[in-house]
Amino acid sequence: MRSKLTGIVTGLLTVIGSTTLAWAAERAAPASEQTFFWVTVLTGGFAMALASAMAALAQARAISAALDGMARQPNAAGRIQTALIIGLAFIESLAIYVLLIALILLFANPFSAIVVKGG
Repeated sequence: MRSKLTGIVTGLLTVIGSTTLAWAAERAAPASEQTFFWVTVLTGGFAMALASAMAALAQARAISAALDGMARQPNAAGRIQTALIIGLAFIESLAIYVLLIALILLFANPFSAIVVKGG
């Protein structure tokens, strides 16, 4: 309990300290178009990699739990399988939404006019 409280207090102090530094910072110069493009590519790629990994872990956990449930109660296998398929579709849809957002950032660049031109 004490280590959890220490972690929460440390996290809050870090957030408060970083926001204080952010308010004290001067306004940055506008980014170049090439810098903005590479940051967008890296952000989209990292987001897609993270979403794919988390979706794979969630699907593996869901399948494991469903198989465990089917092994314990074979009579409920049909209902468990239906719930499993629906759950897997929802999990996969989250990864597809991240892909959609990454593609929008890569090809539409809705923030390029703001970032590259400086506001």
